Amino acid sequence: MKEFITTSQMLIPLLLTGIAPILIVLFRKDPNKREAVSFAIAILTFISVIFLVPPVLKNKVLIYKLSELIPGISFKFAVDGMSLLFAIVSSFLWIFATSYNIGYMRSLKEHAQTRFFACFAFAIFGALGLAFSGNIFTMYFFYEIITIATFPLVGHEQTETALEGAKKYLIYLMGTSKLFLLPAMILTYVYAGTLDFNLMDITKGIFPTTTPHWVVVLTYALYIAGIAKAAIMPLHNWLPSAMVAPTPVSALLHAVAVVKAGVFSIARVVLCVMGVDLMRRLHLDIPTAYLASFTIIFASIIALTKDDLKARIAYSTISQLSYIILGVVLLAPAAIQGGLFHIAAHAFSKITLFFAAGAIYVAAHLKKVSQISGVGRKMPITFGMFGLATLSMIGLPPAVGFVSKWYLIEGALNVHQTIFMVVLLISALFNAAYFVPIVYKGFFEKPKPDVDISHIKEAPLTMVVPLSVTAILSLLLGIYPYFFFHLIQTLWR
Repeated sequence: MKEFITTSQMLIPLLLTGIAPILIVLFRKDPNKREAVSFAIAILTFISVIFLVPPVLKNKVLIYKLSELIPGISFKFAVDGMSLLFAIVSSFLWIFATSYNIGYMRSLKEHAQTRFFACFAFAIFGALGLAFSGNIFTMYFFYEIITIATFPLVGHEQTETALEGAKKYLIYLMGTSKLFLLPAMILTYVYAGTLDFNLMDITKGIFPTTTPHWVVVLTYALYIAGIAKAAIMPLHNWLPSAMVAPTPVSALLHAVAVVKAGVFSIARVVLCVMGVDLMRRLHLDIPTAYLASFTIIFASIIALTKDDLKARIAYSTISQLSYIILGVVLLAPAAIQGGLFHIAAHAFSKITLFFAAGAIYVAAHLKKVSQISGVGRKMPITFGMFGLATLSMIGLPPAVGFVSKWYLIEGALNVHQTIFMVVLLISALFNAAYFVPIVYKGFFEKPKPDVDISHIKEAPLTMVVPLSVTAILSLLLGIYPYFFFHLIQTLWR
């Protein structure tokens, strides 16, 4: 039986990430101090998140109500196993992203570096706030914070293309949250009488049994449409458009904060607002699973057609995010575990892919897959680590992606939905088809006559080390996945 403990301990990571942008701006005239602050706070934030783990593993849920606006609507924070899964991944990867950012921004002599680092930290603040949200209102607040924080990052280059991409990003994410997510929250409050997540029992939602079925179905549909950060088709187009941003921003969008905030929010709605029993009773599970499957397959098909390296990885992200949604909405314990574990699995491998893409651009100024023939022999570490991350994307052992996909397939079979096992296997083939040729071209093809690679060498160590660590961790987490599974399994205790 879970025990609720009132404590403000979860506010420490929020305070640290909240003051980080302020300190970064204060030290704007001294890049070394500015970046030292980013490193120090990233490390302290991760440590403060880890201190929340022991009580949660002992079946405790940490809660704290900061303020109440009106009865039933408050700024409320809660930490359970699902919260910590997202918070640990985002705070830990922030450390490596900071090192990578320094190498990338300095090597290219990028403008507005203070703004970049400040907004990056502000986005992590939003991600942790969303992870620790104890109700829908708090989740909605931090969901919007993430959008606001990342908008300047998407338009960082300040070119016409970048500003158009940022505008599209804002319209999609703010538009859907206002048109769909906000009404869903209002309907929930009116009919459920509360916005608090049910953190005691994921089989029970928060809607009373007397709630009209059409209201619940409508509210659920509004949630799915309103959380566009999950990039479910057809509300996905903002994500490839945001690829005009610098590569570290792409890594933030795809691996650390933005899209993970989307799938995490959908998982919260499914498990802690609707509940497993209601999802099954109203047959909301399988239709959502088909929508996720459609996204998995068609995003993969589009990825095959992309010659731009970042665009190919971006469409891979759209596909892989729906693995998480598929696992959660199948509602079987194994599928839920596989889906939630894929938050971590995808984060470590996908950030490696984007780190590698950025390293190739810094070292060789190449963006196209068709241009990278032979470059792997000049950048063996970068391409080797890209290859390791590719193993996870495909789902080959011992990479971490194999573990999550194993549980997803097991969950699909447990609910007698073989079709979703087929979807996952086809998706694995697609992943191989659009990622393996990149590694092959890099190492085994002769350089193109019109591409001079004689001057190319590895990117700076501040970039190569982080991408190597995240790639190796994508293997180690596949061999030792138990820590994250212990956190996930607290949802059933």
